[in-house]
Amino acid sequence: MNLDKCKKGNKVKITGIGNIDIRAQAIRFGICEGEIVSCSQVVPAGPVVVQKNNQEIAIGRRLARQITVELIV
Repeated sequence: MNLDKCKKGNKVKITGIGNIDIRAQAIRFGICEGEIVSCSQVVPAGPVVVQKNNQEIAIGRRLARQITVELIV
């Protein structure tokens, strides 16, 4: 599943990040493979807001489509 398909309240583990350019952009947000984040909000036709530790990060849909995640139950 890709990050752009997450629903509010989902807790996910990031399993893959697109190509090198996408990975560099995600690292600037402090997100890398293996991180566990919570989806705190999904703005319709807008960004996916994830929470890591006590920080909220808004990730644009185009970037979120390039990040694969695994749902944690």
